[in-house]
Amino acid sequence: MQHNLIDKQLVDSTMAQCGANNLDNASIRDIVKIANLLEKATGEKFIRMEMGVPGLPPSQIGTKAEIEALKQGVAQFYPMLEGLPALSQEASRFVKNFMDIDINPGSIIPTVGSMQASYTAFMAVTECKKGQDTMLFIDPGFPVQKTQMEVIGKPYITFDIYEYRGKKLETKLREYLDKGNIAGIVYSNPNNPSWVCLTEEELQIIGKLATEYDVIVLEDLAYFAMDFRKDLSHPGEAPFQPTVAKYTDNYIFMISSSKLFSYAGQRLGLLCVSDSLFKREYPHLQERFHSAQLGYTLTYKLIYTFTSGTAHSPQYAVAAILKAANEGTLNILADVREYGLRAKTMKKLYTDAGFKVVYDKDGDEPVADGFYFTIMYPGMTGAELAHELLYYGISSITLKGCGSSREGLRACVSQISMDQMEPLKERIERFRKDHEK
Repeated sequence: MQHNLIDKQLVDSTMAQCGANNLDNASIRDIVKIANLLEKATGEKFIRMEMGVPGLPPSQIGTKAEIEALKQGVAQFYPMLEGLPALSQEASRFVKNFMDIDINPGSIIPTVGSMQASYTAFMAVTECKKGQDTMLFIDPGFPVQKTQMEVIGKPYITFDIYEYRGKKLETKLREYLDKGNIAGIVYSNPNNPSWVCLTEEELQIIGKLATEYDVIVLEDLAYFAMDFRKDLSHPGEAPFQPTVAKYTDNYIFMISSSKLFSYAGQRLGLLCVSDSLFKREYPHLQERFHSAQLGYTLTYKLIYTFTSGTAHSPQYAVAAILKAANEGTLNILADVREYGLRAKTMKKLYTDAGFKVVYDKDGDEPVADGFYFTIMYPGMTGAELAHELLYYGISSITLKGCGSSREGLRACVSQISMDQMEPLKERIERFRKDHEK
């Protein structure tokens, strides 16, 4: 007797309708569409693990500040490309308070989410030097960043960090950097999807090599301070958010308001460029964009032509949120620790049913419980497992789709509240009954 919740023929025909017969090649939005169609056809609410949508209410500090700004009439005016001065000031303070990094307000540019921050950075960094147009991704990573590279029309290469932790990372990076075509190195920390966090040793290696080979590091901090093994929530007090900026001046990091502050809908990110890199001039930028300075190119050539800046009122919102965080009246982790509790609960449900955690260690330390975790089931590829779980009303994306060399799935906890754990347990149990040997 089969225990699947959703009719198998319906699942298979829906996948075919969406052109997603191999789920290794399916995008996050493809899986969203498949799950939406199946929910509509069956009336069964899916356990949604495929998309990193904030699962908590937005910061009320931000909402109130944005409403007040709109009442004052800011919607009438175009925002300045370099952003609201109050936002830049508070962002600079925030970086100092929570990362222990000094960066001038003028080197921080608001963007339409971290998505625009990375897209803009990719476009500029791959044009800084002739012959160095390739981005090196330390994978697994956020799949759409590779799509951005494809849209830009620039090459990228990747490797999975799984086998290259610690000192092994230096040898692997040199293997690529010695070729002379690398413009920059990209990674997220904490990592989407594996939730591994680079150690200080690994960040030091990346920083040292960035300086030695004169390449730029793009550090994606979408999940800022969300390594819940350490309390990174106290302004001006160690421990701080780990960053390569401690070890090189060749850095750009991106901070998102989506996950930490649940302010995703207003699309506001921060593109933070080291002061020396912001002012640095590259002859090839002059040739390509008629502007030699990197910071000027990012702001007045790229962001100007993309979107003419970032929506006005959300800048007031995020400025108010950062001000409260800097002054200690807002604990930046008080709400989002909920994600760690969800991950811990979900991991146990899966491992009790015979699943394994794929990325399970940072050095000798277990990976933290956070926004994502990774799972596999013995004897199945990631694509097979993602397909099978759809029969039980569970949607997810494969690790292969995130650039991993490992088989398995990314599980996002954000859309699964604690009161959904019992239905999840029941569906996993159905799967176990049909697949245990």
